[in-house]
Amino acid sequence: MGEKDFSDRTLVGDDSLSFVSRDVFRAVRGGVADPIARAEVLADLCRINTLYMIMQAGSGHIGSSFSSTDIITWLWTEALRDPNGTSRDAEVYFSSKGHDVPALYSLLIATEKLGFELLPKLRQLNGLPGHPDVSTPFIATNTGSLGMGIAKAYGMARANRYTGRTGRIVVMTGDGELQEGQIWESLQPCANERLSDIVVIVDHNKFQSDTAVAAVSDLGPIEEKFRVFGWEVRRGDGHDFRVLRDTLAHFDTVTDRPKVFIADTIKGKGVSFMEGIACGDQTYHFHAGAPTLENYVKATRELIARINTKLEALGQPAASLTPAPLPVRIAPKHPEKIVLAYGDELLAMARQRPEIIVMDADLLSDCGIEAFKAELPQRFIECGIAEQHMVSAAGGMALRGMLPVVHSFACFLTTRANEHIYNNATEKKKIIYVGTLAGVVPGGPGHSHQSVRDISAIGAVPGLIAFEPCSEKEARLAIRWAVEQNAESTYLRFCNVPLDLPYAMPDGYALQVGRGVTLRQGTDVAIIGYGTMLLTNAWKAADELAQQGISAAVIDLPWLNRIDDAWVKTLGAYKHIVTLDNHYLEYGQGVMIAAALARNGVRAEVSPIGLAEIPACGSNADVLAYHGLDPAGIARTAAARTTVRT
Repeated sequence: MGEKDFSDRTLVGDDSLSFVSRDVFRAVRGGVADPIARAEVLADLCRINTLYMIMQAGSGHIGSSFSSTDIITWLWTEALRDPNGTSRDAEVYFSSKGHDVPALYSLLIATEKLGFELLPKLRQLNGLPGHPDVSTPFIATNTGSLGMGIAKAYGMARANRYTGRTGRIVVMTGDGELQEGQIWESLQPCANERLSDIVVIVDHNKFQSDTAVAAVSDLGPIEEKFRVFGWEVRRGDGHDFRVLRDTLAHFDTVTDRPKVFIADTIKGKGVSFMEGIACGDQTYHFHAGAPTLENYVKATRELIARINTKLEALGQPAASLTPAPLPVRIAPKHPEKIVLAYGDELLAMARQRPEIIVMDADLLSDCGIEAFKAELPQRFIECGIAEQHMVSAAGGMALRGMLPVVHSFACFLTTRANEHIYNNATEKKKIIYVGTLAGVVPGGPGHSHQSVRDISAIGAVPGLIAFEPCSEKEARLAIRWAVEQNAESTYLRFCNVPLDLPYAMPDGYALQVGRGVTLRQGTDVAIIGYGTMLLTNAWKAADELAQQGISAAVIDLPWLNRIDDAWVKTLGAYKHIVTLDNHYLEYGQGVMIAAALARNGVRAEVSPIGLAEIPACGSNADVLAYHGLDPAGIARTAAARTTVRT
């Protein structure tokens, strides 16, 4: 039977959102007796709510969520016994890849394991974190840098042996995630110790981020690799519920080794134009972020039409959707494109400097280097999700006279590969490291992606200078300085949040190591920070303070681990100084400023603002306010101290 148009009774508007209500889920769960048919309908209903959650949040991972939705649905509605419960044979499920957590939230809400009031609270403060976090019921582990999941399952299985517990431990991984070395470190001990309670499911959707896995780092004969490590291997259609049922039943009969199911899936499964390379340009377009409203409406209509065709064939009433208003968001009018400016300047230099080699860890567009790859593909190396390999390879290139420029998210580059960066430093060869998505915002992805310890992680590396630019102009100056003037290595830190900047760099501004620049004059208090987000909020705080009769200077100090003593002495003009850190307070820039003031005998009250706990997850405004880094929080701290002094 062909699909019918049910849009006239499903409340899918062109200017609003729609979701599946609790009552619809209850009707399907109670009315459809066949497990296969029930799972098919529930999975598509969950896809609708996953889309709704991502639209409400303004971000999320559609493709990865949709490719694993069928697997998650079967596990949680038919296969798992007392999942994450308290009985001696309770079973555990968690996702190592983490990007698919909206699909899991949607399913947990549909089965009433989580409250329905959480549906619109993805990536909101006190809501549902953007990546798995154990603060949420039924989430067994946090997801951090990719590759950790199987090792965590090993630890759980060993703990079960010590305590006499039983029950499967089911882990979802991504196929791109298999590029992480830790995955392969985990396989042998699981097999050696015959941990048959571990079941790994590889969501083999053939894409990582927006590029085919095979084009980045081909996995090769994946089944044979797992078998060589001593695992029981099955492969099949990850969207066929019969295959899922039969595979898990077979695994129950294997008691002497861990098992892996390589589930062949389709990224974006369930919506025709979101599946794989449906757009026809070899790029996946729905990896991260919310779709356009037009695409959202098209996708929801396609899903509800298919659902109601199935329900009609099953003799069940049609499902209708509940309307919801669109979230209100205000976009910047003229955002500073700081990462793109950096990439443009790097490319301009590379045209004249053949020693420059650009390396990337599967984050091409986020690092501003798409144009470099397009123009100089022979000098671009895509290393995939393998930061440690990339950094050590950069060390090898530097030893042979090249100038490697290494890119990834700051949270992964500076920590996952920290010992490799240090090893490179001991060889005293020049390398440029570029970490993007630095700091506490965007706050939606949660603590696994909020890079708020990279300054401390990398700041003490000998022969490495860390720098965060606050504008397109300073970004261009920074990469030129790193390539042309700095004889040692450089770490460039970028905040990726698009912002309208209220300030401009002074005419004739030039970089001087360890010295700041005053963006706004003031006499009562100096607010010192770095990067676009901190300095934008500092400027707005200064506006608020001005209304209270307090004159606040705003100073850009882009050098994160260097400070010039002669320049520090000029800060003696201020009796009170507020330091801002888009980072933990411990070993951030503020600590360095306070130490330099004391070292140089500058008598000033210093009020540091930064993170004192694991960063909150939520909208950017809510997260900044929570940690006191919003304009109101900065102004409040500055006013309190200045008023006391006065």
